[in-house]
Formats: sequence, structure tokens, C-alpha cells
Amino acid sequence: MPSVAIDQASTQLDVIVEPAHEGSVSASVEGTTITVILPLADRAAWLAAYDPSNQYSPSAADSRVIARAVLDELRRVLGEP
Repeated sequence: MPSVAIDQASTQLDVIVEPAHEGSVSASVEGTTITVILPLADRAAWLAAYDPSNQYSPSAADSRVIARAVLDELRRVLGEP
């Protein structure tokens, strides 16, 4: 299973950003930035596990790797147990 890391030093709680989503309406969004790092050694594995034409890709287990890293960082910066 590929791994991820979080750049804790770059996490910012209250920022205003312009979303960079394709096709989105340009509007400022107040939120939290969390930098996810995909290790170079795992980059090919992440791409191999992803098929953009398959709605069930990547697997739930692989998706949880990213989701848990991001949510753990959010809890950390908010000071939640």
C-alpha cells in the first residue's frame, strides 16, 4: 500500500485561498491548508492504483491512507485528542 506524509510546518488554520479546481467558479474560500506529500518511491504505486474511469478507484483502503493522514493533521492543529 502506498504511503503519504504531511508537512506539519506548512499547515495553516485560517487562510483565504482561490480554489484551483477545474471548472469551479473563482471565489475565495476560508479554510485550512494541509500539505500532503507523496513519497517519490510511492508515486508510481499511487498512479497504478488509480483509474480515473473507475468510480471505485483507488481502493477504499488506499483512500483511507490519505484521508486519515489529513484528518489526523487537522485534529493535531485544532488541539483535539
